[in-house]
Amino acid sequence: MKILILGAGKMGSFFSDLLSFNHDVAVMESDLKRMRFVYNVFRFTKMEEVEEFAPELVINCVTLSYTVEAFKALMPHLPQNCIISDIASVKTGLKEFYEASGFRYVSVHPMFGPTFANLGNLQSENAIIINEPQVKENGALKVRGTDYMGLVFFRDLFNSLKLNMREYTFEEHDEVVAYSLSIPFASTLVFGSIMKHQDVPGTTFKKHLAIARGLLSEYDYLLTEILFNPNTNGQLQKIIDKLTYLKSIVERRDSAEMKQFLDGVRERVK
Repeated sequence: MKILILGAGKMGSFFSDLLSFNHDVAVMESDLKRMRFVYNVFRFTKMEEVEEFAPELVINCVTLSYTVEAFKALMPHLPQNCIISDIASVKTGLKEFYEASGFRYVSVHPMFGPTFANLGNLQSENAIIINEPQVKENGALKVRGTDYMGLVFFRDLFNSLKLNMREYTFEEHDEVVAYSLSIPFASTLVFGSIMKHQDVPGTTFKKHLAIARGLLSEYDYLLTEILFNPNTNGQLQKIIDKLTYLKSIVERRDSAEMKQFLDGVRERVK
């Protein structure tokens, strides 16, 4: 298959490296410095090169704020039967864009990155594929939905990596991500914002510090995209409510209620 990858950042480079063994892969990137770490692929900087390549699948790996913009610039140069896809961490607005685009589409979210994951062994990592159903009205296609061939491509790819895979709608995806990413991101950022140097740090402190340093090694735009998920505010409020409750227990030095609290936490993290 002819595959065009937009963006040669961390994940764009990961996909180009992964797919170049079995497919004809091209990478489109405006920052030539990033191209230094991309191998065994065609390197494009002009739309004319895309037209000549005629990709069958596009994987958009640019930042969320430029995802739609990159698609709009690219689409006039794509074959009409090309499947377009993204790996955005927040899917708000993408369903409407895809349905209006006229192109076949599939959307995915690899729930891992180079910071913490071992890209050579991803068996313990997760990935989400958006599976939106087609809707027909009086025999006519009203909602295009996720393209079946695109769905199969990413199912096969993620299965080959032995990823734990789940399929959600766009709306379900953003709800899940707000819980699984926004809560730990927010908690880690708050920890990092109040921490100070320790001469004799405990084990728990050192582990939290390692997580904070790893998280902050990510691009600012990625952290911002995830935290700006429309569902994040509700999750942040849950953190605030629990902290307020825990503070109340500590202030009252209520041992019985603290035991109830700890038992409840243990039950949740089983």
